[in-house]
Amino acid sequence: MAKALVIINCIILAIGNCGGPLIMRLYFNNGGKRIWFSTFLETAGFPVIFIPLLFSYIHRRKNNNGGENATSFFLIKPRLLGAAIFIGILSGFDNYLYAYGIAYLPVSTAALIIASQLACIAIFSFFMVKHKFTPFTINAVVLLTVGAAVLGMHTETDRPVHETHKQYVLGFLVTVAAAVVYAFILPLVELAYQKAKQPLSYTLVLEVQMILCFLASIVSLIGMSIAGDFKALPKEAKEFKLGEVLYYVVAVFSAIIWQGFFLGAIGLIFCTSSLVSGIMISVLLPITEVLAVIFYHEKFQAEKGLSLALSLWGFVSYFYGEIKSDNDKRRIQQEEKESQETELPSLSSRTISEC
Repeated sequence: MAKALVIINCIILAIGNCGGPLIMRLYFNNGGKRIWFSTFLETAGFPVIFIPLLFSYIHRRKNNNGGENATSFFLIKPRLLGAAIFIGILSGFDNYLYAYGIAYLPVSTAALIIASQLACIAIFSFFMVKHKFTPFTINAVVLLTVGAAVLGMHTETDRPVHETHKQYVLGFLVTVAAAVVYAFILPLVELAYQKAKQPLSYTLVLEVQMILCFLASIVSLIGMSIAGDFKALPKEAKEFKLGEVLYYVVAVFSAIIWQGFFLGAIGLIFCTSSLVSGIMISVLLPITEVLAVIFYHEKFQAEKGLSLALSLWGFVSYFYGEIKSDNDKRRIQQEEKESQETELPSLSSRTISEC
């Protein structure tokens, strides 16, 4: 079941991680200009989480005999709720930074910056949740970071048309800030799980995700109100290059796809760790590069091919290390078990002889 959850979350994360930036860029490429509205779409799909939560509640009602978990629709307790509220507000501002960067950067440059957050995740994880490093983990982090750096070569030639140098530089710096903040958020979520003082389940993960996105959406709605987005959206929809209907279609699919990204990232933290979630995000970014080439006809330079190879190498290195570590633990446990079984008969014989 644990492996199945990991696979499911990886698939959900892959869809959101690859599709989110592309559909967001589609919005900006075709006349979209409202950054706070784009920020809102990153978390606006959270109501769909009510569906699995409802099924989970019905399942608990059927299988539990009048227990607290059976009668409560929500399992989250105040300690974890407080942490989720804080992280949700922080995520709202981080989402704005990311949307601002995507508005002014090509996908390749944005992918470069976001992939580089892996090094920050490793550092924050080490200090916040005491994540231990193995040679394979270090190798994976180095390979993925180098692969991300390779993507940065010749990115100036990919600068979007009709953008000033100042906008490009500002978008770059803001995206760096978004990467660092999200690198802090991932281990912060893992730390919140560790300090929750309540049994963790995937249902609880869904509740945390819903609260995070709800608070982030509130932050976005406040920003939209201040920026005047509510008045500007009808006009923007009519002037959208793909048509008014497709404007709202893009908005709906953007909300759904981005929800997959956040749900997959949070789910992987629950199943594994924040570092694994960060590595998975990084290894998927070169795939986003390939998709950008296909859909937006970006140039696939040799640097992008090298980055893809390095990222896949890092991905394989990490999981080989995890499999090896798991096998070593099982071998040690088996040896200890056999040792105990050998000692027990000899101890019994010694006791009998002494009697």
